[in-house]
Amino acid sequence: MIRILYGGTFDPVHNGHLAVADAAVARFDSDVSLLPSADPPHRAPPGASAQQRATMLDLAVAGHPRLQVDRRELRRTGPSYTVDTLIQVRAEIEPDASLAWLLGADAFRDLHRWHRWRELPDLAHWIVAVRPGCAMDDLDPQLRDALTGRWTIDPSTLTASPSGRVFRLDLPPRPEAASDLRERIATGRPWEDQVPPAVAACIRAQRLYAQPRRSTPPA
Repeated sequence: MIRILYGGTFDPVHNGHLAVADAAVARFDSDVSLLPSADPPHRAPPGASAQQRATMLDLAVAGHPRLQVDRRELRRTGPSYTVDTLIQVRAEIEPDASLAWLLGADAFRDLHRWHRWRELPDLAHWIVAVRPGCAMDDLDPQLRDALTGRWTIDPSTLTASPSGRVFRLDLPPRPEAASDLRERIATGRPWEDQVPPAVAACIRAQRLYAQPRRSTPPA
């Protein structure tokens, strides 16, 4: 069994996020914990508060029995560094337990810019969710070299060891992107079909993302 953590800003959580998590559940027959970041250091400040984003996650996973929300990054002070989260989780589980961090390809391509990034491959496996048309053969040279020999197409290699492998999780096309979704909400364009109904109701009730903001990378 492998423990899978899915970190992100989830600003807001949308159906694409759930599709990624459900794909990991299906491929590895494992539960997935979604970890909203409180203070994401690699992007502009979120459009909703940490508690609002976590609440929307609770609503989103209600119909997904193998998904749950982990609020540990909301309980910490300071930037939400993944290395700190993985060190904390590692201290809670058996030394030889298999642990994986699930993330999208866009975020993975920037891994070499993350805090203490060279430690990350030895703390967990990496499951990279790749949409059609997303190139993965032009990674930054530092990252490419650090991952040499770590790539695998066999899910069992992740469950057989505690950390260190990189698995490509190919996904079908998805239309959702959090940046586009925020813009749609702010400008009055259709958006409700891109999020679970309960999340849409929460956004409307609290008037989240009602004001246009500076564009940020997709999440």
